[in-house]
Parts: sequence; structure tokens; C-alpha cells
Amino acid sequence: QVRLVESGGGLVQAGGSLRLSCAASGPLSTYAMGWFRQNPGKDRVFVAAITRSVAWDGGKQYYADFAKGRFTISRDNAKNTAALQMNNLSSDDTAVYYCAADLYGSGSTQTEEYEHWGRGTQVTVSS
Repeated sequence: QVRLVESGGGLVQAGGSLRLSCAASGPLSTYAMGWFRQNPGKDRVFVAAITRSVAWDGGKQYYADFAKGRFTISRDNAKNTAALQMNNLSSDDTAVYYCAADLYGSGSTQTEEYEHWGRGTQVTVSS
């Protein structure tokens, strides 16, 4: 069982940046990692995903349209961590952000593909 803990959320002004981190209790090399976000009363929405590293390529990255060009997902298997760098934030990005792990996954955009989830970290962007 992999436990995931997110950190790095907070309050930021529009146009600012935040870096979210996801720390795992064990090795992540066999997992695809994803970030999702959710607002009260709404479905959890895909933000970004990164596959396992193959031949030291660092993993293939996938992004929701709203994240392209502003967010960057990364992973560090040596440290059992994943991260989401978020730039040029707007009030629309306000949400609870969740880290998720999918064993042998391919970077799915679907929540049901991910077996392990963190408890989330709140991101609030003031306009």
C-alpha cells in the first residue's frame, strides 16, 4: 500500500506560482503519477500525469488543456516524489489538488484508474 502526502498548497495572487509536491511512503518507479483537482460539489478533474520512466526518459507527460503551457509535472524516483509546478495561476485554478498513483499505469486521465490517493492540498488563487 502506497501512502501519498501532498504539500505546497496555499494562497497566491493571480499570476503567481506554486509548486505542489507529493511524497510517497515507498518506491514510485512502477507507478504512473497523476494530479487531479476538485471543487466542492464538482467532480474530480484531471490536471496532469506522468508515466513511469523508460530508458531514463523521465516519463511521458500528459496535460489537461487548461494546464498546457502553465503547469509542469515531474517525478523523482530516487526521492519517491512527484511534483506539479503551476505558473500564471488564475482564480479558476482554485481547488483542492490531489496526487494519485496508478500501478503500471499509462498516464490515464480517469480517476478510476488510480489505486492510491493523497488527501489533497488546498490551492487558493486571489484575483
